[in-house]
Amino acid sequence: MKYSAFYPGKPWLDTNGNRIQAHAGYMLIENGTFYWYGENKEKSNTENEVWHWGVRLYSSQDLYNWKDEGIILKPELEDKTSPIYFNAKMDRPHILYNEKTGLYVMWLKIMSASSQGFAAIAVSEKLTGPFRVVKTDYQPNGFEFGDYELVKDADRAYLIYERPHSELVITPLTEDYMGVEEENYKCYFCNKKPPFTREAPATFFYKGKIYMITSGTTSKFPNPSESAVADSFMGDWQVIGNPHIGETKNTSFDSQISCIFKHPQKEGLFIAMADRWLVDLPEDMPDMQKVFEGMFDPTKPQIPCDCGKLTRKDTSIADYVWLPIQFEDGVPTIRWYDQWRWEDFT
Repeated sequence: MKYSAFYPGKPWLDTNGNRIQAHAGYMLIENGTFYWYGENKEKSNTENEVWHWGVRLYSSQDLYNWKDEGIILKPELEDKTSPIYFNAKMDRPHILYNEKTGLYVMWLKIMSASSQGFAAIAVSEKLTGPFRVVKTDYQPNGFEFGDYELVKDADRAYLIYERPHSELVITPLTEDYMGVEEENYKCYFCNKKPPFTREAPATFFYKGKIYMITSGTTSKFPNPSESAVADSFMGDWQVIGNPHIGETKNTSFDSQISCIFKHPQKEGLFIAMADRWLVDLPEDMPDMQKVFEGMFDPTKPQIPCDCGKLTRKDTSIADYVWLPIQFEDGVPTIRWYDQWRWEDFT
């Protein structure tokens, strides 16, 4: 099947006819080719308790049709202490190319058996891999490590990460991208408890400003997104509201954004890449923001909810929600389209 449009929330097959497996994905654009990579969940169904099967890469010329370039970071199958053991909670691979070292540097979020968050780092001379793990058990700035983003800005690169159940931390990377400037960091959106803790940061640049869209914290259940704007990464961030327009369920169209990128041929078109992690959400699902608010704040109404029975967590068939971001009165907005083409936007 050859695609000529995006179909948010519908199954998306690669050029071999298989489901695309690049969850919590990110985008690199090199020499006119788009590269989409992310968590390979092909074996992560409800029967065999496989959290991931490595990191998989795809390439495309048009953003609609994707060629499988293979697994660029293979899972560890025997060593249970490895950060990339197939049942370890490895999430959100993010790659930056370092011009000074000539290496592609991949960061990984790792959740240990004791639910402590760490970073692991892998490198490769080629984007197509293979990547090899060179650093493990790393907690930047001495903090527990949660959902994150790596981003370049001019001649510097930054790490933005969630300090779980607390705040977002922004800190410059070292020149080799293998760590952070340990004493140089700032904390934002501080002292918030779930569901209001900000996680899953995704940033982009527009007309001299930096924009960030984040998710609340409700496990894999979708919740409202929040956008903010700043003049610099470690400057003052101003919250400017929920970007999802016309969304009535407080679920960001049942998805969580992982990456936002600018289309190289369209000056004002940004694309939000998101995952619909839970595959069979019921129509009468409760407002999960209110459910989690009651869980973490005894002064709030306690809403009964057996979250474990609410849905199957079969991420091998989780779908993607890619939608355009447009600016209205200087504010980023995301509207729902059953079908859309990037060629139709300016």
